[in-house]
Amino acid sequence: MRIGLIIIGDELLNGRRQDRHLAHMIEALAAWGREPAWCLMVGDDPDYLTEQLRRTLATPDLTFCFGGIGATPDDHTRPCVARAAGVPLQRHPEAAALIESRFGAAAHPYRIRMADLPEGARLIPNPVNQIPGFSLGDHHFVPGFPQMAWPMVDWVLETHYPHLRRAAGPALYALTISSKPESELIPLMETVLAEYPEIKLSSLPHIGDRPHIELALRGELERTQAAWERLTGLLTASGIGFEPRLARQAENREVRDGSGT
Repeated sequence: MRIGLIIIGDELLNGRRQDRHLAHMIEALAAWGREPAWCLMVGDDPDYLTEQLRRTLATPDLTFCFGGIGATPDDHTRPCVARAAGVPLQRHPEAAALIESRFGAAAHPYRIRMADLPEGARLIPNPVNQIPGFSLGDHHFVPGFPQMAWPMVDWVLETHYPHLRRAAGPALYALTISSKPESELIPLMETVLAEYPEIKLSSLPHIGDRPHIELALRGELERTQAAWERLTGLLTASGIGFEPRLARQAENREVRDGSGT
């Protein structure tokens, strides 16, 4: 099950605020042995947001969406989700009760709009001010405020997706090559990927005083180890020197190897 993020707000795209959700979610999901498969940042454009939600709702991806669930005119997430899902926006009685309990008579006429949710929505408790987020299928919508959003995401994961927790994250092996340009390494990369298609390979050129190429392999431990042995064997057979940089095992330990060829 892939995990995706949608982060909403003009203020993030025009620089008035800096996004903090992506970095946090990378760290939070790493504790589950997981990582985001994709991240989409969009402005306060209801048509575009609806278009993207229509696309992601059609996938089986577990998706967390940050921002835009308030009651002000720039908060479009709730009606956009309803439009994308093809369901009406309707007042959720439990959400309305929570908002009225929090604000009393001041809940009307505006704050109560935060209880207008897509038909079939389920509530996500908010431990900070009790104004809930909501879920529709495997999409989960929380406020843009990190102090509210992050514990709400934790609750969703713990409550609905305990089966997604892995004892270990992906293994990672990396090495650097200084003696060859990236283009000459492509046949070796293609050979490894053809034999181990489930492994993710990255090639990162570095320029500067000591130009080099960093090759990294990531995936399930045993297959990554096998792909690593194949890659290093090909490099050795081709007479290409390399320096192992790190290996992050399934227990998320980093093992540095100072040996090289």
